[in-house]
Amino acid sequence: MDIKSAIIMAILLTLLATCQAQNTYIPYELGGDNYYTMYGGPDLSASISGTNEFERGDTVTLYLDLTNYGRIIGFKEDQTPQNPKEFALAAAEQQEEYKKPTALGISASLSSDNSQIDIESGDQIVQSLKSGDKTQSPLKFTLKIGEHAPAGDYPLKLNVSYDYQDNVRVYASTLVTSGSSPTLANFRESYIYQKANQTLPITVVVKRQADFEILNSSGKLSAGDKKSPISATYRNIGEDPIKDAVARLSIFKPFSSTDDQAFIGTLEPGEEKTVVFRMDVDSDATPKEYGISSEIKYTDVNGDSVVSESMKIPVVVKAASASLLLPAAIVLIIILAAGGYMYRKKQKKAS
Repeated sequence: MDIKSAIIMAILLTLLATCQAQNTYIPYELGGDNYYTMYGGPDLSASISGTNEFERGDTVTLYLDLTNYGRIIGFKEDQTPQNPKEFALAAAEQQEEYKKPTALGISASLSSDNSQIDIESGDQIVQSLKSGDKTQSPLKFTLKIGEHAPAGDYPLKLNVSYDYQDNVRVYASTLVTSGSSPTLANFRESYIYQKANQTLPITVVVKRQADFEILNSSGKLSAGDKKSPISATYRNIGEDPIKDAVARLSIFKPFSSTDDQAFIGTLEPGEEKTVVFRMDVDSDATPKEYGISSEIKYTDVNGDSVVSESMKIPVVVKAASASLLLPAAIVLIIILAAGGYMYRKKQKKAS
């Protein structure tokens, strides 16, 4: 190896150590020489960590990993070094240029174009991601699945933005060859950064299951009623059939009942069934509209016992009927009159 080659090799080793130690995000600054233009850059990809299958009506956490598949795909020489100093500068620049695929200051946000999927969390930040690296911990996004979201696939968009090093320029006043190894005096690097955006596809799945709605109901009661009927029609608007289904009410004052459950049996998707409950109403019940909660307990296609989401049955309570109060008043008047008559009759006999 000749002296010139030895000097260049020593410079390369020294500068490599310097460049490896310089991993900070340096602000944009112009100046110096440009020996190379590198082609390529970051290329982020998103994958799901854990599950992407959820049940309708749930608020869930979706975990996403980011991986940087960016790389250098080529380069061109913009300036040919002519002397040891320029060879050293070119070598230093080349080492820094290979950092081009690193994504810096990554911001990730999740969006949905479907009203059945609501994104409840904001942006997630990743400081940097080198080529070939994956995020150390998954990004976390909170989703609210629509209460009656149909089963199926729902595409989401992970929108990522980041900076990356687009070009490097180098400068040194002179090459100092005295001592054990050559060094570049007043060496500095200038960086040019660019911004980039990527939209990454993500899919979440809403599971198949039974789902219900109340089509219509009738419940007009009066204060003091006993065993008055309340009817409700339940429809299976889900994708799976159910069996051994029982509709049941959650009773509260001023209501009471010994007949607060109704058998439905089997209900296929799209099928509906009307059931009747019987209700007692306290005599001092406040006249107004109430909402009585109902639910369906059933056996699903896997043989598991499941309880549906609560569904409200509107019930109107009216004041006690005047037709009931009038006979009572008449009877009271008759009793009082009879009592008065008997009293006067006894008084006459006594006199």
